[in-house]
Amino acid sequence: MSEMILDDQPQDDGTAVNQNPVERAAALLKERFPDAVTDDTRDGYTGLMVSADKLVEVATALRDDIGFDYLSSVTGVDQINDNKMEVVYHTYSIDQGGSGLVLHVQVDRDNPVLPSLTPIWPGADFQEREAWDLLGIHFDGHHDLRRILTWDGFAGHPLRKDWKEVFYEEDHKPFGSRWPGGEVFRAEEKTVYGKNVRYPEGWLPTGDEYDVETEMYTGITYTRDQQSGMKTDKLTVNMGPQHPSTHGVFRMVVTLDGETVIDLKPVMGYLHRNHEKIGERNTFIQNLPYTDRLDYLSSMSNNHGYVLAVEKLLGSTVPERAEWIRILMVELTRICNHMWALGFLLNDLGALQTPMLYFYLERELILDFFEEAAGSRMMCNYMRFGGVAYDLPDYVREQETISFLEELIYEHIPAVLDQGDGLMTNNEIVRARSIGVGILSREDAIAYSTAGPVLRASGAQYDVRRAEPYSYYESLDFDIPVRYNGDIYDRYLIRMDEMRQSLRILEQVLPHIKATKGAPIVDGKPQYAIRMPNAGESYGRVENPKGELGYYVTTRRRESNPDRYHVRAPSFINLTPLGKMCEGHKVADIVAILGSIDIVLGEVDR
Repeated sequence: MSEMILDDQPQDDGTAVNQNPVERAAALLKERFPDAVTDDTRDGYTGLMVSADKLVEVATALRDDIGFDYLSSVTGVDQINDNKMEVVYHTYSIDQGGSGLVLHVQVDRDNPVLPSLTPIWPGADFQEREAWDLLGIHFDGHHDLRRILTWDGFAGHPLRKDWKEVFYEEDHKPFGSRWPGGEVFRAEEKTVYGKNVRYPEGWLPTGDEYDVETEMYTGITYTRDQQSGMKTDKLTVNMGPQHPSTHGVFRMVVTLDGETVIDLKPVMGYLHRNHEKIGERNTFIQNLPYTDRLDYLSSMSNNHGYVLAVEKLLGSTVPERAEWIRILMVELTRICNHMWALGFLLNDLGALQTPMLYFYLERELILDFFEEAAGSRMMCNYMRFGGVAYDLPDYVREQETISFLEELIYEHIPAVLDQGDGLMTNNEIVRARSIGVGILSREDAIAYSTAGPVLRASGAQYDVRRAEPYSYYESLDFDIPVRYNGDIYDRYLIRMDEMRQSLRILEQVLPHIKATKGAPIVDGKPQYAIRMPNAGESYGRVENPKGELGYYVTTRRRESNPDRYHVRAPSFINLTPLGKMCEGHKVADIVAILGSIDIVLGEVDR
C-alpha cells in the first residue's frame, strides 16, 4: 500500500453530496498534485493531463487512496503534428462502478520515455509491451519490455503515423485508384517480386538474426529433489504453436522441473495483421466488418462496442426497436460463445468432442437466426451507427421468427443447459481436473486487469452492463453471477450461470420486440459517407462474452477516418496472468487452464 494518505481532503460543505466518483477522484488528484495534474482542455477530450515524472505517484494515490483499483486499458497515441507520444489510461473502481477516470500522459516523440505502471497494476504488462512494439514508447522499469505482436527483428513501429507498409497507397480510404474513377489495381502488381518485405536499414543476413528470444531460455539449469536428493534438470520447452490446444497460432514457453511448471511465458503475434493501422486507413463505417474478425465467435458483440464509440462522437440517437434488437443479438451471442467455450474446455479436459456436440446443436439454431437476420452466420456486419442494418426476418427455418425465438429461448436452450449440468457439472473427472487448479485470487484478478468470467469467477462482481449501463440494460432485471474460488471449475460454473442470466434478459426483451414491430431501426437515413461534426475522443465499452471489449477512437473535425483506433481486447489482456495461474501445476493442467480463460486468437493478435 502507498504511504501517501489523502488525509487533507477538502471538508464537506454540502456541495459534494451528489458528486460522482470520477469528479471526486479528479478533484482530489488536482488538489494533491496541483503542478502535475490538470484538466485535459482539448476540444472533445475528457479526463486529466498528468506529468510523466509524477505518473507513478498519481497512479498509486488513485489506486490506494481513492479506490480506482482497476486499470482497464492502456492506449498509445502518435500525436505526430505536436511531435508528442501520448499514453491514455482508463481506470475504474470495481466497488463503486460508474464511468472511468481517464489519464493522459504526453512525452517527446523523439524520445518517448515514461515510467512503467506494472508495479502498481500488473495488468499493464502486455499493454505496455504492445505500445512499445507498435509505437516505440519506452516504459522505464518494465521487467520484460520486448516486442509482443511483431517479431524481434521487425523494422520500425507500425502504428506510428510516418510508418508505411510495403503495399502502401494512401493514408486514408477510399483510395484514389478506387474512387471515383474505379481504376482498381492491386498494390502487389506495382511491387517487384522480392521487394515485398522491408528490412532494417543497413541490414545484412549473417545468421545472427535467428538468435532471438534467447532471454526466455536462460532458466535451463538443474536442481536437486529435496526428498530423494536426485539431481533434476530444469527444462524449457515450447507448447505450440502446432499444439492442438493452442489453435495453431499461439505458443507458450514453459520451464519445467520434471512435470511441474516453474515459469510460463505466452508468445503471440502469429495472427497479427495490424488491425488498428487498417482501422486508421479505413473510413468509420468500413471498420465494421473488420470488427467481426476480432473475436470471430462474437461478431454481433464486437459490432456493438464499436458503434457505441462512434455514436458518442456523432451524438447519434438509437431508435427503441434497434436497441432491443441489439440486446437480443448480443445476449444470444453470449450464449453462443459460452456453449462453444465450455464444449472446448471439456474437450481440453479429455472429454473428446462429445460434450461439445451436445452444446453445438443449439448453437447452430442461434447461427441459423443470425444468418436469416444478417446474411451471415459468423461475420455478421449487422449493426450500424444509429441502429442496425436490417429488421428481423419474417421467418427462420420456415417458422415465424417470434415463434422460433420463443421456442429457442423458452425450450431448446434451457433444456440443453439442464442436460449439460446433469452430465458434466458433477462429473468426477471434471471436478478432479478443475477444482483447485489454475487459481487466480480476487486481488490478482483485479490487479492483472482481467475481465468477464475470469474476473467474476475470482470473486469480483463486476460487469459493464451494471457498472456503466448502455443500451437498455439499466431497465432489465438480471443478476451478475459471481464465484469465489478462482479456479477452472468456477470459471466453468460462471459461464453456466451467465447463460441462464442471458435467458432471463432475453425473456424480457421478446415482448419489446413484439411491441415495436414496424418501428424504425435506424436514426434517420442510413449514412455511409460520414464526417465527424467535432473533434474529440470516445471510449465505447461493452461486456463481451470474454470480458470488457473497448474501442478508443479519436477524430479530427470534418474527418471521415479515425485518427486513432485502438481495441481493448479481453482475450489479449486475460492472458496476462496465465503464467501465474500455471505455476506449480503439471503440464497437462496448462491446457485446461488456458481453455478456462477462453481466448480467440483473432482478438489476441489483432
